[in-house]
Amino acid sequence: MLEFDFSSFPIIETERLLLNRITEEDVNEIFALRSNPEIMRYIPRPLAKNTDDALEHIRIIKETIETNKGINWAIRLKDDSKLFGFIGFYRLQPENYRAEIGYMILPEFHGKGFVPEAVKRLVKYGFEDLKLHSIEAVIDPENYASEKVLQKCGFVKEAHFKESDFYDGKFLDKVIYSLLDN
Repeated sequence: MLEFDFSSFPIIETERLLLNRITEEDVNEIFALRSNPEIMRYIPRPLAKNTDDALEHIRIIKETIETNKGINWAIRLKDDSKLFGFIGFYRLQPENYRAEIGYMILPEFHGKGFVPEAVKRLVKYGFEDLKLHSIEAVIDPENYASEKVLQKCGFVKEAHFKESDFYDGKFLDKVIYSLLDN
C-alpha cells in the first residue's frame, strides 16, 4: 500500500503556472471561487456566504495535507502571485494506488488552457512522484467544459452513475473519468 508524506509541500511549475500552497492570504480569492453560483453549479457543496466560510475551507485543505489524506495547490500565474484557482488530489486511496483529481478556476481565466496545463502536470506528479496507478475525476454529466478538459488530458469515461448522490433535496448523477499509468 502507498504511503504519502506532504510535510515537505511540493511546489510545481508548468510553462505558465506556479502551483503552490494555499494560505490564509488567499481568502478573498477562495471566497470569490466558493461563493460564485456559476462556478459552484456542478459542485454539490454549499456556497460560501462570507470570508469566514472561505477561511474554514482553507483550514480543511491545510488539515487534509497535514494528515496526508489529500493535497491541494493554488493555481497562480508565474508573473502574478494572486491565486486564480486551485487543483488537487481530493481523495487519496492508497490501498488502490488511486486518487481523485479536482480543480476550479475563476471565470475570467476560462478558455485559456490553464486547467489542462495544470491537470497534465499534476497527472505527471501523481504517477511519477506519488506512484499512483490511476487517477479519477468525478464530474456532473452536464459539466461539458470539465469533460472536455479531461478528454484533452487523456482521461476516459469509466462510469455514469444515475441519481447516485443526494444533495439539496435532489438526486444527482455523476460521471467518473479515469486515467491509468502506462
